[in-house]
Amino acid sequence: MSTPVCVDLLIEARWVVPVEPHGVVLDDHAVAVRDGGIVAVMPVSDARAAFQPEHTVRLPEHALIPGLVNAHTHNPMTLLRGLADDLPLMTWLEEHIWPVEGKVMGPEFIRDGVELAIAEMLRGGTTCANENYFFPDVIAATYKRHGFRAVVGLPVIEFPSPWAKTRDEYFERAIAVHDSLHGEKLLTTAFVPHAPYTVSDDSFERIRLLADQLDIPVHLHLHETQKEVDDARRESGLRPFQRMQKLGLVNDRLIAVHMTAVSDAEIEACAEAGVSVVYCPESNLKLASGFCPAERFRAAGVNLAIGTDGCASNNDLDMFGEMRTAAQLAKAVAHKADAFDAASALRAATFNGARAMGLEDRIGSIEPGKQADLAAVRLDVLEAQPLYDVTSQLVYATGRHQVTDVWIAGRRRLDARTLCDMDVPGLLERVRAWRARIAAIG
Repeated sequence: MSTPVCVDLLIEARWVVPVEPHGVVLDDHAVAVRDGGIVAVMPVSDARAAFQPEHTVRLPEHALIPGLVNAHTHNPMTLLRGLADDLPLMTWLEEHIWPVEGKVMGPEFIRDGVELAIAEMLRGGTTCANENYFFPDVIAATYKRHGFRAVVGLPVIEFPSPWAKTRDEYFERAIAVHDSLHGEKLLTTAFVPHAPYTVSDDSFERIRLLADQLDIPVHLHLHETQKEVDDARRESGLRPFQRMQKLGLVNDRLIAVHMTAVSDAEIEACAEAGVSVVYCPESNLKLASGFCPAERFRAAGVNLAIGTDGCASNNDLDMFGEMRTAAQLAKAVAHKADAFDAASALRAATFNGARAMGLEDRIGSIEPGKQADLAAVRLDVLEAQPLYDVTSQLVYATGRHQVTDVWIAGRRRLDARTLCDMDVPGLLERVRAWRARIAAIG
């Protein structure tokens, strides 16, 4: 009889939903973790014989899933949750959000907004965010301090902000932040030019060259509304997507967010070029931006991920709610009840998000060799009974309050619904102070 192998952690669950292979649910399985990585996934009885864990966590009524991946966020904007609701996109942006940001944006605003977002995401089973906002140095420092995984956006926009005043300054600061994060285990970077209507051709060309040199993604709002497309055609004769093609941005580095007003040819071009599309259904619904044809993208073979967008336009970071809305809306738009099934929705919220961000070799599924980014979801609650299909229940009948435990790289970040190593009373006090300050701006 062989000697049991020492591991740091053994998590025994009633169900393990690995996501890869697609659609599989493993009954009574365990996940063994050592040095932050997954070393084995096997039946509980075999794991008990094979491993000698320092810690064992038993989850007899839980599904263990990969940590959810929020593929498009503006997390400092969590402090603007509920501000200027029920307005069209450009009115919301130009007359309310941008003016307020101009008065409050700074390192403290960024830090507190991201910390509030981290707390909310952990309590909802999210372990990785694709971040898109100013002051990426402060964003990165906040994620690092709390042991949260993120792709930190390097912003580029043509008008001055508290972060940078000129185009050259945006690029200089972007490169400096990218270089400062070299070797970080939980943090990588992406360029985040805001949108085609706020970024020039010269900047896009520079981004393309630098993204290739640095081997990082380009995370871009694209075709968010029909108005955006119509305005671009009137001004330049090109649809925004055509312009991106002309500039060489339509490739496997592009993370195209929203993509509501698209043609069949553009969907096929995304599939051929390896573009990832991020579907943000609740933000699109709230701002009446249009409907991303998610099932057409999926059927064409496009890597389709899910994001919440920011709390100012959603108004939460609830990836369980986003999955449910994503699947249901995709069916309505496609006029097909079997479109965007539950397993595909869960995959979009985990593995596909990781793939979009270039992290599919590290996270997004429960497989040996990957990082132990995991979430435990309790399925014995009244609202989850009776249970016939675990994946269906996770997507269509699970609330984020059912998430009990979360690990990132094997480190426990949520323990029986309690946030680990976070000063929640202090955070709430700072958030209330921001609420009073922002409300006074009017």
